[in-house]
Amino acid sequence: MRNLSIDSLRAFVVTTDLGSVTNAADQLGRSQPATSLQIKKLEETLGSELLMRFNRKLTLSSQGSIAYEYAKEILALNDRLLAEFSRTELAGQIRLGIPSEFATTLLPKIVGRFAAAYPNVALEVFSDLSRNLLSEQQREQYDLILALHDKPSATRRGLIRSDELVWVGSHEHRIDRQQSIPLVLAQDGCLYRKRALRSLDKMKRPWRIIHTNPDLSGIQAAIQEGLGVTVLAGSTVPEELLVLGKGSNHEGLPELGSIDISLQYEKRSASEATERLAGFIKSSLV
Repeated sequence: MRNLSIDSLRAFVVTTDLGSVTNAADQLGRSQPATSLQIKKLEETLGSELLMRFNRKLTLSSQGSIAYEYAKEILALNDRLLAEFSRTELAGQIRLGIPSEFATTLLPKIVGRFAAAYPNVALEVFSDLSRNLLSEQQREQYDLILALHDKPSATRRGLIRSDELVWVGSHEHRIDRQQSIPLVLAQDGCLYRKRALRSLDKMKRPWRIIHTNPDLSGIQAAIQEGLGVTVLAGSTVPEELLVLGKGSNHEGLPELGSIDISLQYEKRSASEATERLAGFIKSSLV
């Protein structure tokens, strides 16, 4: 009976996510030929071509799309099983840099599970703008950085996924099409702020900033009070708020496009605890 190689599945999934064997090899800590060989072995095992090159870009074949979904499930189960039986082995400290909106919405999903699995690992979390987290002055301070990127790229190192940006308001608040749009935003340097203002200016829609707050909870409170609207990644919208611009909630707002979400760390020198936390974050975002 044939068996699937976990290494081959991981090489296939990471290459698909990053759109590049070179970038996948870098993230996996392997050579490019070794990564290509793993994918070839998987294709030979399944008897199907999974990845095709078109206009110098790698794309999934029809069979590859099916294999990709199964591969992600298998890898998730593999990682969960390993975590379950090695929960007491790891110890140490992890310094995680993360944008505030993900600290508010993502961390509650993973901190409890991670702490239960690895009680001897101390997790220290720092929230800041992605621009600051990735700066030369700060990035060396962290073991792992969850970052947002303004220009989506299929070949970005550490790419997890792309996320649609959406306009968000309260369930009661409505925008007057004849007046300038009241905005509740984070400070200068925030990708959401930059995209909101740029999109409104391109549409020649008047706007005014009513409130500035660096934290999602503060922005949420201001919106719930009816002060204005904001922009968030679709996956981080709190249940108490309403996504605007869709269906009956259309407010004549401009499209915002999407952003990339990546996990940045030095894979070759990362501790096993850092690798495990990275796996927890990826499984929560994919």
